[in-house]
Amino acid sequence: MRGSAPEDAPRTRHPALRRSATAVAAAALLLPLLAAAPSARAGESPSGALQRAFGDAAARYHVPRSVLLGVSYLESRWDAHGGAPSVSGGYGPMHLTDARAAVARAPEYSADGEDARGDGARPLRTAGRSPSRRVALPAELPARLRTLPTAARLTGLPAARLRTDPAANVRGGAALLAAAQRALGLPTSSDPAKWYTAVARYGSGDDPRSGAAFARDVFGVMRQGLSRTTDAGQRVTLAAAPRLTADATQEKRLSSAATARRAATSGAGGALECPWSVACESWPAPYEQYDDGANYGNHDLADRPKDQRIDAIVIHDTEGSWETTLRLIKDPKYVSWHYTIRSADGLIAQHVRTQDVAWHAGNWYLNSHSIGIEHEGFLASPDAWYTEAMYRASARLVKYLARKYGIPLDRQHILGHDNVPGTVPSTIPGMHTDPGPYWDWAHYFTLLGRPFARTAGPRGGLVTIRPSYDRNRPVYTDCEKAGQPCAAHGSGAVRLYTAPSESAPLVQDIGLHPDGSASTTGVNDTGARATTGQRFAVAGRSGDWTAIWYLGQRAWFHNPRSHPTAVNAKGLVATPKAGRLEIPVYGRAYPEKEAYPAQVPVQAVTPLPYRLLAGQEYAVGGRVRSEYFYSPTFDVTKHAVVRGQDVYYEIQVGHRVGYVRAADVDVRSSGS
Repeated sequence: MRGSAPEDAPRTRHPALRRSATAVAAAALLLPLLAAAPSARAGESPSGALQRAFGDAAARYHVPRSVLLGVSYLESRWDAHGGAPSVSGGYGPMHLTDARAAVARAPEYSADGEDARGDGARPLRTAGRSPSRRVALPAELPARLRTLPTAARLTGLPAARLRTDPAANVRGGAALLAAAQRALGLPTSSDPAKWYTAVARYGSGDDPRSGAAFARDVFGVMRQGLSRTTDAGQRVTLAAAPRLTADATQEKRLSSAATARRAATSGAGGALECPWSVACESWPAPYEQYDDGANYGNHDLADRPKDQRIDAIVIHDTEGSWETTLRLIKDPKYVSWHYTIRSADGLIAQHVRTQDVAWHAGNWYLNSHSIGIEHEGFLASPDAWYTEAMYRASARLVKYLARKYGIPLDRQHILGHDNVPGTVPSTIPGMHTDPGPYWDWAHYFTLLGRPFARTAGPRGGLVTIRPSYDRNRPVYTDCEKAGQPCAAHGSGAVRLYTAPSESAPLVQDIGLHPDGSASTTGVNDTGARATTGQRFAVAGRSGDWTAIWYLGQRAWFHNPRSHPTAVNAKGLVATPKAGRLEIPVYGRAYPEKEAYPAQVPVQAVTPLPYRLLAGQEYAVGGRVRSEYFYSPTFDVTKHAVVRGQDVYYEIQVGHRVGYVRAADVDVRSSGS
């Protein structure tokens, strides 16, 4: 039995966690061998060299250029990432995988004792895990992790060149596609429709589930057409082919194989909760007792949404490989999350039924009302890039879950783990910081069908943070070594200052730095950071600078008219009630003590150290009734949901959300 310890007691931390400098040092091995852009021919614009490389490779290996461009877009959005490997060891525009070359890219995890359930009911333990364990590759790698050596053999080009030269990389991808077509017994053809199965095999090896999803996306991109400037300044265009359809025989055969594979891997009862447009498998987390029945793991059975609303989805990164993450979820002494998404091809594994409560967010109130999704990746390794296939699979899953449970598609309901509030003051410094400043929220919400756009004029009263991801490159430190700058990289976050000047001090987060020290530029320091999609009330403007209300203070960010980092918005705001000089903020919306029955220990309603002052305004995300999920034992008959009379509003209080009591605030339209 887990007892009823106070909720700010420490507990175990799960893979997606805030790293120390020691834990992230291994990420240095991800730094690229800097690659030059494809060389331009005499008289040709350098920005067109990569476009030519696609044409040359297509002609050499008799692969339709549109197929080559479509596959590359799904793998990398045509970016080369300076020769650095992706999370899954893929290089260049064609994502040629060479896992052995990237094997030492990052620590597997760093178990340092955070309470990932967020209720303090379980003791601190690391289950024998040591921090900074490295990737251990099997003697025989799966095909999806070793396409680059095969491309080197097919093209005769050195592996090092395929990793670092974008034109050579494209050539290697074309050779792989041609080889896949031959292996399938299909002739080369100028008709893109005839390459459907080869495209599927390129994206996923021999897995028909993820292959079918990959091929559908590639053909969707080819129908739509795209044009984009890459990270190396190369302009690449894929002409639209709106009437393109896949070869009917190939599509039917692949779809049947994918359906059969999904049925075979759906687990007991076949109860996968995924849209049919993604590849999904069951990899269930254990719900079982240990320590002779004195304890249990690694999630709680529930009956959501009948007993509790599901009103948030939390985006995590794994801080470990796909293989390690799947190994950890099987440990009953570890913690849990609902889904994991593989970087290489977007394959989704479901671990916990969405009706049940996973231990993933470090905040029990949010755990009880949310779904947790892990993404294979590392937040402090900006060049360990996520693939387009993973972004798209994740967006499809989130849209499916949002429709199913009525979750608004906005940044106060689709949260990063770094937006989850601490439960009480003592837990704030240990809260998770993934997926971090390098997750591309703007692109993600575009895939969700909810791009961040202006919704009001300058008198709207709110702003939505929206910098250009590629152009916005604030300096971060501590990715590889304490105090050292991270590699320059695009970011969705803007930095916040105490005055409209980059020479002014950064705003302070008294919860994150209770000793009164200033916020830093550390990649894990969220104290002076506002991120794409978050909405804040405007607190002032001065030239190219905009001020917002943030953690009880006025915070300034650079917002030049020529390259704005935010767009005007409108909506509901909460402000302290008339006559109140200040009001508290809470990390959870728990009931008043009178609501608890005798058998359920009263949970303290403890304010966080932030105070919102009279006249300040904060964007409202939603109105929630106070609630507490009591689940102290393996025996679900002893579980209870306590509902109070108190009502709270979720607000964007800082980089993280928070809760204010409805009795403490007035809510009105912004700008009024």
